[in-house]
Amino acid sequence: MTDQSSPVIDERTREYYETAFYGLMAYRELTAFERLSSDARFSPTLADREALARLAVTEFGHYEAVRERLLARGADPEAAMEPFVASIDALHARTRPADWHESLMKAYVIDAVSGDFYRAIAHALDAEARLLVAEVQSMEEQTGWIRGRLRAALADDPRLASRLALWGRRLLGEALTQARLIGDEHDFWGNLLQHGSEEERRKAISELFAKLVENHSRRMSALGLTA
Repeated sequence: MTDQSSPVIDERTREYYETAFYGLMAYRELTAFERLSSDARFSPTLADREALARLAVTEFGHYEAVRERLLARGADPEAAMEPFVASIDALHARTRPADWHESLMKAYVIDAVSGDFYRAIAHALDAEARLLVAEVQSMEEQTGWIRGRLRAALADDPRLASRLALWGRRLLGEALTQARLIGDEHDFWGNLLQHGSEEERRKAISELFAKLVENHSRRMSALGLTA
């Protein structure tokens, strides 16, 4: 990023950012729980079904943690989530997986890109908020299991590679489009660079998206796929 230090923002602006940010994160965690719970039904084995169900439970725990933070701030969780419902629901409607493997790839790509985006726009919030983001977006267990399962599937059927690589690219495009839309609509870019020229602001946003793509490429390479 252009400015790695936390920008200075006034208390009222910080309060707006934090409530909106928690609302965004809460709804994303809730829909992640719903999606993983639904996908678990199509698992090829009972072991896979159990593992995906456990990941869904973890996501719901994350949702509850963010919801509790909103309540502690005196905010209505439903009201905080509402502005993000249409955008996130539309993303999931556009990216319905065709099968088990596509559902795993969706979780692998969408959740990771979202996590990177949240960490970037949260860096101007207070330490407590950043800690919650780190806890909620700590997806090492989830990502590791999904990565291992996808690797095994690709090893068993190399013909999956081209289809999943193409699906991964589509998912990345959708995730980046949503991040741009949400950032614009709710002015989360103020968390990236509160002070500075418009040119510096645009540069900071461009660097963020370049980093999102770079991280995605690294994750795809870990699967042996081309981003």
